[in-house]
Amino acid sequence: MNHLILFASLGSDLAETARSTAEKFGLDAPHFIAQVISFSLVCGCLVLFAYKPILKVLAERRQQIADGLANAEKIKQELARTEAMRKEVLVQANVQATALIEEARAAAARLREQETQKAIAQAGQIVAKAREATAVEHVRMLAELKQEILSLVVRATSAATGKVLTAEDQQRLAEETRRQLAA
Repeated sequence: MNHLILFASLGSDLAETARSTAEKFGLDAPHFIAQVISFSLVCGCLVLFAYKPILKVLAERRQQIADGLANAEKIKQELARTEAMRKEVLVQANVQATALIEEARAAAARLREQETQKAIAQAGQIVAKAREATAVEHVRMLAELKQEILSLVVRATSAATGKVLTAEDQQRLAEETRRQLAA
């Protein structure tokens, strides 16, 4: 209770101090009330027409910034995903290129082997033909040589005997010479 008395006396002291201060400064109650009402109207208009629209614009701007940051994050993620896909495509392209190169090398080796086999076969055919031609030429030369030897034997015999050999004598000498050459 003492507190209430103390508080009431404090309140009356404050009221007296406020009245004396107001008188010193020339406070006029009707003007003060008019100024409070004017101030309240101006504050109300400012809140209604300036403060709320400014807060609304700031909220929209905040939302735009948040959306921009979210979009930037999405773009960053999309860019990272695209980069990963690009790297994957490059890896696949390198793998395919390596496979194609290996396939080309294998095809080149097969072709080289085939061409080598063809060249070997052609060389073998050429060698076989050359051997055949040599054998034919050898047989022909032996035949010519035999004919020449026979001719020389007949001339040598006719020169040694001094008589002219008849066709029958030449035939007999040719047969004997052939038998001796064959043996």
